[in-house]
Amino acid sequence: MRLLAVFLKSLREQWRDKLALSLTLVFAPCMVFLYWLFFPGGSTTYAVLVLNNDVPVQMEGGATLSGGKDVVDAIKHVTYADAKPLLVTHPVGTRSEAEVRLRNHDGNMLLIIPPDFSRTMLATTSSAEPASSTVTFVGDLTNTYYAPVAVMVGAAVDEYVQAVIGLPRPVVLKEEPLQGSGARSEFENYVPGLLVFAVIMLVFQASMVVVAEVEAGTLRRLQLTRMTSLDLLGGTGAALVLVGILSLLLAFAAAVALGFHSQGPLWVAIAVGALTSLSVIGVGLMVACFSRTVNQAFLIANFPLAIFMFFSGSAFPMPRITLFYLGGHSIGLYDILPPTHAVTALHKVLTLGRGLGDVLYEMTALVILSLVFFAAGVWLFQRTHLKAS
Repeated sequence: MRLLAVFLKSLREQWRDKLALSLTLVFAPCMVFLYWLFFPGGSTTYAVLVLNNDVPVQMEGGATLSGGKDVVDAIKHVTYADAKPLLVTHPVGTRSEAEVRLRNHDGNMLLIIPPDFSRTMLATTSSAEPASSTVTFVGDLTNTYYAPVAVMVGAAVDEYVQAVIGLPRPVVLKEEPLQGSGARSEFENYVPGLLVFAVIMLVFQASMVVVAEVEAGTLRRLQLTRMTSLDLLGGTGAALVLVGILSLLLAFAAAVALGFHSQGPLWVAIAVGALTSLSVIGVGLMVACFSRTVNQAFLIANFPLAIFMFFSGSAFPMPRITLFYLGGHSIGLYDILPPTHAVTALHKVLTLGRGLGDVLYEMTALVILSLVFFAAGVWLFQRTHLKAS
């Protein structure tokens, strides 16, 4: 029962240090709030600068064809699945003015519609001979937003031209979003990663709490009671897992209050958070093995925190680098990091509405990695601090 005694002792110490506990619990909800501020409209909009040189032409019957204006309207109708605008057009007077704005990142691309655009459309519809008109795209190729915006604008222009000319398309493209993903705002897409980030913060608590025992001499007194390393670290880890679950729930509550809608069962997300907490605590124990003071532990813990945050996809999406395939699953470069699997699992559950059966692979990976990291932390701690005491 020594493990239970350490567990209760650790809970009491966590409660006494209200400042550290509060910072751990409040940090993730604050991050959720910041992301909500970053994306206030719920979805990112991309600016398209338009230099419309088109000259409208009169058709038979007296109607006027304004191809340039119609293209701009077609671009405005490119929206998200929930009808929120995706592309926003801004008219410009000259190309030089537009290029200055592009260099200042006050726009993602420039669309130049030539003077003969409408005349070409009319000539093509009334003649068997195809006419030609050049629509120009201008953009900063180092701007990561230029390529996707150019593709969307090009698709809108092409669709308009096809509609005016009246030629049928041999292939029809149809987009079908996965369940629950069609009407999600950009803020909601970041929430699963932010919930994982709430758990990642435990790396500070795990390392600093354990080193505090060493620094205060408490560890030596506990050893006199014939307490094993598993009793000490298991009890401390269990208490920190509860803190991690509470932190995840607070971050989830903050996200819901700011407009997040979960599509799947919350209890599965809690299970994912608990397993991730165990692995993060294991890393915290490793940090404690190389720390003699709480200040050292705090400084060293920043390194695994940065690795978890930037390479697991919890704070920012990461491109997947597949190394090989195993049992039909791709094994990526960052799959050694438990939060990577946690982000994927929470995305499936909270965004796509999947259940436990759909995240068994991620859960299995989390179980294995959590046991490995925690066991490594216990082993290292026993060989450093416990033998040295």
